[in-house]
Amino acid sequence: MSPRSSGAAAVSLLVLFCLSAAETQPPASRECKTFTSCETCLSNVTCLWCQTNASCTEYPVYHVLPPASICSLSQARWGVCWVNFEALIIAMAVVGGILLLSIGVCCCCCCCRCRRSSRPDREDEEYSRRREEIRQRSDERKTERRAKHDEIRKKYGLIPDSDHPYSRFENE
Repeated sequence: MSPRSSGAAAVSLLVLFCLSAAETQPPASRECKTFTSCETCLSNVTCLWCQTNASCTEYPVYHVLPPASICSLSQARWGVCWVNFEALIIAMAVVGGILLLSIGVCCCCCCCRCRRSSRPDREDEEYSRRREEIRQRSDERKTERRAKHDEIRKKYGLIPDSDHPYSRFENE
């Protein structure tokens, strides 16, 4: 069995499971109308409690947020009775922003660390190359100085093995 066909089989089984689970659940719209308190209303996750008129309605799943015609955001409760939708939206925006910011900072730190870890190799190579160039220039200057000093020694007869007429006389 290929990986592609096994993935397709898994997806089709998941879809069949979801469809069968959806068919076995009773419709929640009738249940939501019967609840009279916030705690009992929110015990069913498909229900929304509105504080203004103390009513329990089915959560409008086709909208991300409940429209103002059903209930204002400051008075709507879903999940728990002590948090309204405005506070929930603000809290989720802050948490999401902090998460995105921290992920961005982590990515930047990782990228900088990767650049820094690869940089010493390049810096070491560049440093050794510069060091070699400096050493070569130093050797060239050294040989030039030595040649110049040897010329001066020849001129004044300070080189003992030279055949220069003004060479020093050895003790005879």
